[in-house]
Amino acid sequence: MEEDGAVTLYSGSATIADTKKNPFSIKVGIAQMLRGGAIADVTTVNQAKIAESAGACCIVVSDPKGPGISRMPDPTLIKEIKQGVSIPVMAKTRVGHFVEAQILEAIGVDYIDENEVLALADEDNFVNKHNFRAPFVCGCRDLGEALRRVREGAAMIRTQGDLSGTGDIVETVRNVRKVMGGIRILSNMDDDEVFTFSKKIGAPYDIVAQTKQMGRLPVVHFASGGIVTPADAALMMQLGCDGVFIGSDIFNCSDPYKKVRAIVQAVRNYNDPHILAAASSGLEEAMGGLNLNENRVEQFVNAETY
Repeated sequence: MEEDGAVTLYSGSATIADTKKNPFSIKVGIAQMLRGGAIADVTTVNQAKIAESAGACCIVVSDPKGPGISRMPDPTLIKEIKQGVSIPVMAKTRVGHFVEAQILEAIGVDYIDENEVLALADEDNFVNKHNFRAPFVCGCRDLGEALRRVREGAAMIRTQGDLSGTGDIVETVRNVRKVMGGIRILSNMDDDEVFTFSKKIGAPYDIVAQTKQMGRLPVVHFASGGIVTPADAALMMQLGCDGVFIGSDIFNCSDPYKKVRAIVQAVRNYNDPHILAAASSGLEEAMGGLNLNENRVEQFVNAETY
């Protein structure tokens, strides 16, 4: 297991290792296929078809929001969506619920998202992702959390921001900067300092040392939460992410195809302000509410008061 858990693959092009020696590297390589793309959160077959036609690289199936605890989506819905689209399909499972993960793998999903946005099934333990063939996606809020999930077998990291669906991107920016800032600090350290740094962030030394050597996370890194405009998506890419997740709330507008397509274009051309301006033009308001609620404004004002 120690050998399976070691990350040995990441470069501009995938280099497949011996599957018998390191099957985890295969899952990392599969996840690399999503780099430079946008993953759309969907709850219906129609939304999945819209996302595919708009250029999404993958779709993640969510349980339609309703009262009570959020769980794994209905397998029937997942099967219908898989039959209706040709792009990879991801589905969510609760943290620590390895039986939900077994079910998702059995019905043939391409990726499994162990998602902390859903209700927790296990407060202390995550799924041992090395026991599954399907690549796993896991969330994080800082570098230590990201590298712990990689050790558990996550082939993709999703830096998570806003969980309430308000369109507030400030938490996503904060967490992405924490991850990237931690990597920059690590990259400038002497090798002798890495042991203490690993202990400080609570991450395995070998994964931390590899992150230092590579100068980035050893797996694909996406951002999620509050990304509702092309400018939001381009911001995440310029901060160093490999792609973005788009929430299902984006399908509540009058022309969801146009909105998803604009974000996809922004991810692909995030360094071209002219293309970003064109992609941002003619879109209706991304969210009806304010990005900053009254409490957040008050916190900001208090922080700026000397």
